[in-house]
Amino acid sequence: MTEDIDAGTEASVPVWAVFGDLMSGLLGAFVLILVCVIGMQLELATKLEAEVKQRKVEAERLQTLEQALAGPLAAGRVTLDNGRIGISGSVLFALNSAELQPEGRQLLKSLAAPLAAYLQARNEMLMVSGFTDDRQVRGGNKQFADNWELSAQRALTVTRALIEEGIPSSSVFAAAFGAEQAVASNADADGRSKNRRVEMAPTPKRSDVKTKPHE
Repeated sequence: MTEDIDAGTEASVPVWAVFGDLMSGLLGAFVLILVCVIGMQLELATKLEAEVKQRKVEAERLQTLEQALAGPLAAGRVTLDNGRIGISGSVLFALNSAELQPEGRQLLKSLAAPLAAYLQARNEMLMVSGFTDDRQVRGGNKQFADNWELSAQRALTVTRALIEEGIPSSSVFAAAFGAEQAVASNADADGRSKNRRVEMAPTPKRSDVKTKPHE
């Protein structure tokens, strides 16, 4: 009988040993959680720092662009909204026309030099975008099939004029949006006038892609 009791006592595990194992496990879990939390905080801090730097770069870019266009902006001949240079379509073209008016050509001439200097300094390109209102091309004008074609031709006309005034052809390209992306309601004449516009926006150049030579 005594031998059986002694054997049971020897087989049992001390309470303090179980408690020690439990505390070790909890400590390990706590350390693991702490490491994860620190890692997440470092990742968030890195992302925040990168975002702050990006915003600073963007703010400096906009400030540089604003300084380059100080004259036309002060005269109210162009607008600058979040890096997009806007010109009213009525300044550049007559209704349903893609031929530059004298006032429009003179304006583009005044913009070419500061834009060329800006693009060269920042290694960027200029996207020239044409927009129209939602009214279809009317009258005897059969030159354009629709507003897409009219907006495309207007963008090309401005692009070519800027190239003629000194902006390298490799630093400017045209885009057409037709009646899409309206900035005002097309329900009245004032809104349609605002939607007939040309915008110019500096964009980063694509990095040169090195292709492997043909074997």
